[in-house]
Amino acid sequence: MTAIIALLADETQQEKLVNFITQHENVLSHYRLMGLDNLAGALKQRTWLRIETMLSLRQGGDMVIASKIIAGEEIAAVIYLVEPTQTTFSELPLLTLLRVCNIYNIPIASNIGTAEAIIVQLRRTRSAYLIFNPVSGVGNANQDLLLIRQLLEPYFHLKVHLTTPETDPTELAKEAVEQNVDLVIASGGDGTVSAVAGAVINTNIPLGIIPRGTANAFSVALGIPTNIQGACEVIIAGLIRTIDVANCNGLPMILLAGIGFEAETVSKADRETKKRWGPLAYIMAGWQQLNEQTDFETEIEINGEINQCEAAAITVANVAPATSVLAQGLGQVIPDDGLLEVLMYTSPVDKMQALAGMVRLLGAGLLKTEIQRDNMIAFRTQRLKISTNPPQKVVLDGEIIGTTPIEVECVPKGLKIMTPAISAVPNVEEVATLNVNEVEVNEIENSLVEILPLEKPGL
Repeated sequence: MTAIIALLADETQQEKLVNFITQHENVLSHYRLMGLDNLAGALKQRTWLRIETMLSLRQGGDMVIASKIIAGEEIAAVIYLVEPTQTTFSELPLLTLLRVCNIYNIPIASNIGTAEAIIVQLRRTRSAYLIFNPVSGVGNANQDLLLIRQLLEPYFHLKVHLTTPETDPTELAKEAVEQNVDLVIASGGDGTVSAVAGAVINTNIPLGIIPRGTANAFSVALGIPTNIQGACEVIIAGLIRTIDVANCNGLPMILLAGIGFEAETVSKADRETKKRWGPLAYIMAGWQQLNEQTDFETEIEINGEINQCEAAAITVANVAPATSVLAQGLGQVIPDDGLLEVLMYTSPVDKMQALAGMVRLLGAGLLKTEIQRDNMIAFRTQRLKISTNPPQKVVLDGEIIGTTPIEVECVPKGLKIMTPAISAVPNVEEVATLNVNEVEVNEIENSLVEILPLEKPGL
């Protein structure tokens, strides 16, 4: 059962208590909060926290808390802000409650200073299970881990576990779930994050992310900083957002599945190339793949209805940043609408047409607008099956998992993620408010085509 924090205040200290609760709502949200009626009313317009109400002080509200302590209920702390001008200790209304807290060793604060000390201690009692992939990215893994520990250990009881060729991040994440930790943190590339996320789906355990991969597409899509300090600050702040996930051939999918062009591009960008060139490795591989990509026969089944067509690339997205251009046919990959975004793209006539199409998709993703092109089909669905002839490679969250066919199904609201206060991706309610300027899309396309070195195919 969740531990209780009792929140009380004299009438003159009410506003101080409201400000304190609002400031520390992310820490307090992990506890069962009890307070007076007037406190709940004052907080209603200031915070999303739920406060259980109890009797007023005149009716013995402090005695209710004292009785719970004596009865053995789990009380994490009592915060009771009193009027500082009280001169006689025996007149303090919290005297009995103070005595009970002393007997049963319950932390109690009577002013903002001691209340802040309780918050610091509550943070440190939260358990965080860090799954760290030492081979991700191009930086110094030892220095990265040292910095992460320096930033997080003052706020969490941090348990660090490193992945190895023999130690899969999925198994480590399952161990964390079995231990019922308060938070699981994944530090690595999109593959590591996807593996860890798969183990915490529908567990109610939030996932923190410290991106250290090549593309870090999932973090970028959700507005999570791609530097270690910024990502750790998001985790410390503790704001949680619930998003969709998906299953692809029984495997967890947090980003997207790609068939054809995208899968071949990822396959060509090996680890050594990515370490040397970073994200540029994907551009180089994609440019090469444009020379080789051909259409393939495709069969798509949705709700029992089967459709056939030809395609050179198919993307099924759950979450994707604007830079994942082959997911941007609808201009908006919404992470919490319970649907998958699907884009089918046929082979262009030449590289110039291919580049123009991709730039157009990038502009659509940046400006959140749907585009219409003769060689693109875009739609949303909750579930679908895709078969191809001949079989095509499939990339899932940045990792090649085999070949078609695939079956993908959305898991609505399946994952809790720690994100910044303002996410880079609007939720389903925000989409309707977006205003798009078609002229701006054209300007972006023209500008990017001018600066890209089309005359150098070997880039």
